Amino acid sequence: MPPPARMTWGVSALLLATGDALASRFGAVAVRGELSGFSRPASGHCYFALKDADGAPALLRCAMFRRAATLLDFAPADGQQVELRGRLGIYESRGELQMVVESMQRLGAGTLYEEFLRRRARLQAQGLFDASRKRALPPFPAALGIVTSLAAAALRDVLTTLQRRAPQVRVVIYPAAVQGAEAPAALVAALALAGQRREVDALLLVRGGGSLEDLWAFNDERVVQAVAACPLPVVCGVGHETDVTLADLAADLRAATPTAAAELAAPAQGELADALAARRAALMRSVQRALDVRAQRLDQFTLRLGQPARGLQGAQQRVAELGRRMQRAVSQRLARHDEELPRLAQRLGQAWRVRLDASQLRLAAAEQRLQANDPHRILRRGYAWVEGGDGRPVVSALALRPGQSVRAVWSDGTALAAITAIEPGSRRE
Repeated sequence: MPPPARMTWGVSALLLATGDALASRFGAVAVRGELSGFSRPASGHCYFALKDADGAPALLRCAMFRRAATLLDFAPADGQQVELRGRLGIYESRGELQMVVESMQRLGAGTLYEEFLRRRARLQAQGLFDASRKRALPPFPAALGIVTSLAAAALRDVLTTLQRRAPQVRVVIYPAAVQGAEAPAALVAALALAGQRREVDALLLVRGGGSLEDLWAFNDERVVQAVAACPLPVVCGVGHETDVTLADLAADLRAATPTAAAELAAPAQGELADALAARRAALMRSVQRALDVRAQRLDQFTLRLGQPARGLQGAQQRVAELGRRMQRAVSQRLARHDEELPRLAQRLGQAWRVRLDASQLRLAAAEQRLQANDPHRILRRGYAWVEGGDGRPVVSALALRPGQSVRAVWSDGTALAAITAIEPGSRRE
């Protein structure tokens, strides 16, 4: 007997049959969990996902159409714990399991989330989340500190990542409880100890995923203040990618997961080696280019030195040309001087004659003046020169005394006389 023929489904038919099977098998269902990725576009429909509060990697896509959304008595938001009622089906466009929600009720965690929002607003007003106070991580850390529980899976993830990516980085662990009533004080003490010791370049504050209650220690205001006040750069990797705590917002850098925090804090050794090799290659290329340029210049100098006769010949030609130019210049200067010499000689003769005539005229005038002032010529006109016994001229009658001997000089002789009387000129008048 031949085997029965195998049925081959079309994609749409298979998805439709699967949806019918889910509807008939489960009917109306109720499920509780934490809202994630909630959105409400202009159409009024709501789209979101529901995840387990314990952080398990399970996600259920949900759609709540406008008719059901208008019946909500609260504003849904990420992180709220809710209970949904609806039907399971297949979203054919993507082939995904989807829950069409007919009603949504808020659970007690909603109050916790509201407290989270109040704390976030209060701390943000204090400036703890400002981007201006964020510090850059050291690009090449020598040591990293880890603040977490020794029993946390996040610690193993971080250590494994660091060992794989950056085995050269030294790791210092600052143990602290990450869940429970004692966790905030323990986290604050660990952060303060790391800041006091200053033995690492940056801190990793990490914890695995969980519900809002599980992560509540990282929303404690004391922990947030300690993260902001820490003198070391802090990378916060708490929970999963969708989990956001107040410590994340206060840290210098937020990582989606503890593993991502380790990857952000320490560059991979292989990447550093590749970057170093690239820089070495670039440096070698730069040095080689410089050597090539200098080699070309050396070749040019070698060619010039290899033909000294050509350079000497050129120099000799330049010297000969300069000699010819100098000879022509000297000849031209001499020719000009030969032309100017007779004219200069004529001008010199004329100048000497003029000066000589002028000197002779001045000499004749001086001779005439000298002759006019000659005393002998005056004496020849009838005047006499009278001088005392000491040979000094007598220029005034008042200078004589009766009985004094004087000497009178005429042009043709002299005579000695004695003064018998003196008559002043006023009596003659």
